[in-house]
Amino acid sequence: MNVYCKAMVEFDPARLINRIAVAQDRTAFAELFQHYAPRVKAMMMRRGASADRAEDLAQETLLRLWRKAAQFEPGRASGSAWVYAIARNVSVDMGRRDVRAAAWLNEQGLPEEEDYDEPEQHLLIAERENIVRSTLAKLPEEQLRVIRLSFFDGLAHSEIAELLGIPLGTVKSRIRLALQRLRDPLGDLR
Repeated sequence: MNVYCKAMVEFDPARLINRIAVAQDRTAFAELFQHYAPRVKAMMMRRGASADRAEDLAQETLLRLWRKAAQFEPGRASGSAWVYAIARNVSVDMGRRDVRAAAWLNEQGLPEEEDYDEPEQHLLIAERENIVRSTLAKLPEEQLRVIRLSFFDGLAHSEIAELLGIPLGTVKSRIRLALQRLRDPLGDLR
């Protein structure tokens, strides 16, 4: 049997996922990553994502696999089917997050198109960034944590609740309060 056929016979995603779930086996994760990252990226590009976006989606998919490996049930789906289901969910979640972020920006009255070559615009952008950074630094730790998980890590509210072991309503309240704290100082710069 040639090396390629032998490698295909030995690759068992369900076994690798189980090793991650039981022992947080980094070698198993690396093997899954090497196998699935390019495939998920290609899938996302076929669905219309840019190469950079597709790569981000592939990485997020495998990161989520790492975090949720214990939830894999071999009797319900094959390892491959589970990976691609995660990829689809990641794509949907990130799409929803992008829509929420765009809606929030529109709600704030921020212009959709600005001439960034103008010195005043550079100053305004820098001022906004400073305000957001300083306001984030002042947030209570529990609010900052949910903001990071939601907006920077792209987790759904239910995933944050599960990860932190807190009720879903608490996650939503913390995000709402944090966003209000961010909105208030930005009000003068609209």
